[in-house]
Amino acid sequence: MARLNYHHLFYFWRVAKGAKLTEVARELHISQSALSIQISQLEESLGQKLFRREGRRLHLTEAGHVALAYAEDIFGKGEELAVVMRDRQLEQSRMLRIGLVATLSRNFVDGFIRPLLGREDLRLSLRSRGLQGLLEELSRHRLDLVLSNAPVSGNEEFPWRCQRIAQQAVSIVGHPEVHREYRGPQDLEQYPVIVPGPHSEIRTGFELQCERWQIKPRIVAEVDDMAMLRLVARDTQALAVLPPVTVRDEIANGRLLVLDHLPQVQENFYAISIRRQFEHPVFSELLSRGEDEIFETVERDQSGLV
Repeated sequence: MARLNYHHLFYFWRVAKGAKLTEVARELHISQSALSIQISQLEESLGQKLFRREGRRLHLTEAGHVALAYAEDIFGKGEELAVVMRDRQLEQSRMLRIGLVATLSRNFVDGFIRPLLGREDLRLSLRSRGLQGLLEELSRHRLDLVLSNAPVSGNEEFPWRCQRIAQQAVSIVGHPEVHREYRGPQDLEQYPVIVPGPHSEIRTGFELQCERWQIKPRIVAEVDDMAMLRLVARDTQALAVLPPVTVRDEIANGRLLVLDHLPQVQENFYAISIRRQFEHPVFSELLSRGEDEIFETVERDQSGLV
């Protein structure tokens, strides 16, 4: 059997990932016809058709899906190699790149990264954006770890490793003035209520709890970002559904009070990584910490002991 031509496999990989022939040809500085010929040569060497054409679109055959899985592994390892070699050049000041889902509690993030701050042998890079964008950067080895409050499932194309690292309780909080009149969950139908967005685990759990209580809360706002939810809870007379750790300062100084606990509603935190030949050396240190230790770091820091 002829030796595999990795240039041809690379061209196939780029097209198979959804890019148009014209776009790939332009990026690789070759003609579209030359690109088509080299993919055809790959098919000939493998003895399998990798694409089928339907109108102007190319679709992967069954063999094409198999070839794509191998190509993902091959070129993913190549990108990882480049990262590993670059990091070896920065061995005296290694970089750990963590992606943060924009809706995460900043208090949780602070507790998680606290052991890394001040280390002379490590540089820390934090990037905040939506989960899908972070996963794309993780798949391209531009991030080492993603912290999320939503789980993901891995597959052959995207071999995510998703580990739950912490969980915190959710409560109903409000101003002291409301606390004096609050009678229980039935008041959620009377007072304005602020909740996380519809894709949040907290929101799903809260809605299920309301169904068990047989009430329809008077929801006046949905806020995805926990930092913004904290501000809205602090500056309005509305009730807010969130983890108390998010408004720990406001509870400590009496600006907000916990009105009700929601024992069946939890916020989960996940660490998402991708299977690699070489793991960052601080991974095991970070991910072996229990949730009590993470939140204890936040408590000590906010009480002035750290």
